[in-house]
Amino acid sequence: MKDDLKGIGTSGPAGRGNRSTSPSRAARSLAGPNKQSTAKRKADAKKAAVEAEEATATRTTPTPPGAKVGAAPRADEAAGERPRHLHAVPEDEQPPPQEPPEEATADIDPEDVATAFAEGARRLLGHDWQVKVVEIVSSLRRRLSGDYEVDEFGLDPEVLDLLSLLVEPLAESWFRLQVRGIENIPADGGALLVANHSGTVPVDGLITGYAVRKHAGRAIRPLGADLVFRLPYVGQIARKMGATLACAEDAERLLTSGELAAVWPEGFKGVGKPFSERYKLQRFGRGGFVSSAMRAQVPIIPVSIVGAEEIYPLIGNIPSLARLLGLPYIPITPFFPLFGPLGLIPLPSKWIIEFGEPIRTDAYPPEAADDPMLLFNVTDQVRETIQQTLYNLLVERGNPFL
Repeated sequence: MKDDLKGIGTSGPAGRGNRSTSPSRAARSLAGPNKQSTAKRKADAKKAAVEAEEATATRTTPTPPGAKVGAAPRADEAAGERPRHLHAVPEDEQPPPQEPPEEATADIDPEDVATAFAEGARRLLGHDWQVKVVEIVSSLRRRLSGDYEVDEFGLDPEVLDLLSLLVEPLAESWFRLQVRGIENIPADGGALLVANHSGTVPVDGLITGYAVRKHAGRAIRPLGADLVFRLPYVGQIARKMGATLACAEDAERLLTSGELAAVWPEGFKGVGKPFSERYKLQRFGRGGFVSSAMRAQVPIIPVSIVGAEEIYPLIGNIPSLARLLGLPYIPITPFFPLFGPLGLIPLPSKWIIEFGEPIRTDAYPPEAADDPMLLFNVTDQVRETIQQTLYNLLVERGNPFL
């Protein structure tokens, strides 16, 4: 038992040690690595790395002409300066150091913005755009101060002027409007304009009013359906444009007072007809507009409008939704509602508006307005005149988008 407590390596069978000064192999493995040998190996590895680095520097650094390999470095080399070669350029003749190119800045030039704004305003409002802008601003200032007047029907001349400025680029640049027969509109006195109706959205009334105001210098008084004045905002704007309800009393008051009244007898049946029936006139009603013209003893001027049929080609309708909203129809075009608000942009068709020769009503006495057959004959005459003119204008115009 006493021998079992002796330390390992101090007794037992002899190993390769000498039992006195050198331990056996088992004792050396239990004692761990030799610290002195490890430190020596690290020192040797560090020295070898330094020698390898110096050898690499010697191979990559060119030896100056006349210098001996292994010689001590020159003073300028010791100071960290590059040795000057035989063909080196003197320092006083060297070009100045090049500055790195500046990165392109994304700053917006105010002059470019002003130029672009002026060019856009010129295209939109014409060469005298500055005068028109001043007129618009002054008109808005007067309206904010409450310094404006309206007539008994609600016509606001300043709103009419502003609307003409806004419609002008649409009519002239987008629709390339041509106006013919403007001389048939009387310079003063009452007259009744009777036009075909189309386009899904009644833009034709807006363009007709612009054409008469620009080329004849007069404002028309549209006679609209009661639905127009029930719609929010639309009714107020229509009143300020001079529109009134399409009833015999208001029509006769306007005509007898010397105004230019305008009516579209087809109504919603004309403006909402499908694209397959374009330029085919619907019924003109029972001749109520002829009766008003006869009682006021004013001429009837047929108006033929080509171009409105193509701005919103009607290819479908949603009757159930239209009945729910109280509207005559909900249009479906190739672009609406598929493209959302972009589908509301009208197509740039070419427009022609022709004002035909006046049809006199003063040849009949005012009481002739109670004769149904006479009203029917005059109504049919107006309708046929417009229809034949439309056919002629379509042949002359050709492709609506060229």
